Formats: sequence, C-alpha cells, structure tokens
Amino acid sequence: MSVNSKVRLGVNLDHVMTIRQARFTPYPDLKQAIVLAERAGADGITMHLREDRRHIQDDDVYLAKQVIQSSMNLEMAATDEMRDIALNVKPENCCIVPEHRQELTTEGGLDVIKHGSRIKDITLALTEASIVVSLFIEPDLNVIDASAEAGAPVIELHTGTYASREGEKQIQELQRIKNAIAHAASLGLVVNAGHGLHYENVEPIAKIENIYELNIGHSIVAHALFVGLEAAVQEMRIKMNS
Repeated sequence: MSVNSKVRLGVNLDHVMTIRQARFTPYPDLKQAIVLAERAGADGITMHLREDRRHIQDDDVYLAKQVIQSSMNLEMAATDEMRDIALNVKPENCCIVPEHRQELTTEGGLDVIKHGSRIKDITLALTEASIVVSLFIEPDLNVIDASAEAGAPVIELHTGTYASREGEKQIQELQRIKNAIAHAASLGLVVNAGHGLHYENVEPIAKIENIYELNIGHSIVAHALFVGLEAAVQEMRIKMNS
C-alpha cells in the first residue's frame, strides 16, 4: 500500500468493556459500540481476550463475531486456550501478542526469536483454519526476519516507544519504524502498527509508505467520552488520512 492510499483503521473496543467491567453492569453495550464504530468508518474491530479477562469476556468474542460487518481482529496470547477459542470463533484475523498478568497494557512486542517454535505452531494451526495471523513485534529487523520464518503473513509493529518519546528521540524512533516497515515489505509481509497512537501523533505513522492498517483503541474511547464514539472514530480517520 502506497503512502497515498487509504490506511485502514482497526478500532479496538477493549476499553468500552473496561467501563462495563468496573461495575459488572450490562452497559455500555458492545453490540452498540461495534455498530457505531463501523458506521463511522472503522475498517475492522479489534479486541483482546486477555487471560485475566479484565475487559473483553468470552461471550463478547462470540457476540462480536455475529455482529461485526467489517472484519474481526482477535488479539490473543500464544496459549493453547486462546488458540482453541480462536479456532472455535474463527475471526478473520488473529494478532498474537505478549501478555503479562501485572501489566497495565501490552508492554513491548513478542520475543519471536526466543519463542519461535511455539509461535510457529500456533500460526500454522490458525492459518490452516483460514485465519490471517499477525505478530505484534518491535520494529527490529531480526525479529521481523523471525516473524517471516514463523509463517506469519502480517506483522503489527509496536509504536509504544514512539508514542512515549518527544522531540529528537521521537524522530529517531519514527525512522526506526520506517526502516522496519521497508524491510518487512521487502520480505512480502503486510505491515500494521499500533499502541499508544492518538490524535496528535498518528499522522507521521499513517504517512509511512507500506503501512496497511493502524489499530487504535484507548485514545478513541477516551475522546468518545466528550464527542461520542462515531465522532471520535471519524476524527481519527481524518487525522490518519490528512
């Protein structure tokens, strides 16, 4: 995908469910959130079924599969339990992510080099079920090579370091991401990106050549508190394609 093409927006709705789980109420309603996000221009809906079930629940995943009209991206740890759930639900896409119980959110990318055999086995199982697999990784050339060897056709680059830096350090990280994307594209990999992206920092990432999709959640849900979910998704779309 070239720099002038429309970059896809995957809207992560995990934190809509964080509000619900804070008091175990039946609201906010996931179905309504999916409908509004798609109506506003989301190209896909992303959700992370964490092992501790802190926001998305099992029933949410099955409900979402029935409601989503675009495409579903299920983020999951590389465990037998999550593999089996994915094979049962059959989302269009699965993103394998690292997961630690005490973290506030996903911290860093998968260690594909260390856990390559395990990741390759899960990637193969999902691929055989016609699920497109992506690996959430750091913008590191060696890890990108390992991801290709693991059989994943898609990678999602962790942009958290870029998002947390300012000034020259952010510019340096942006260049690192650009180099990683160019390398991945040379291997024939589709490249997505996400984590920590918001309305003020998304444009430089969205303008990189060969970026296919950005997955963004927390900043959209936070902004939706003030403007509504549809408007929040629409504004992100404008920022990405400005």
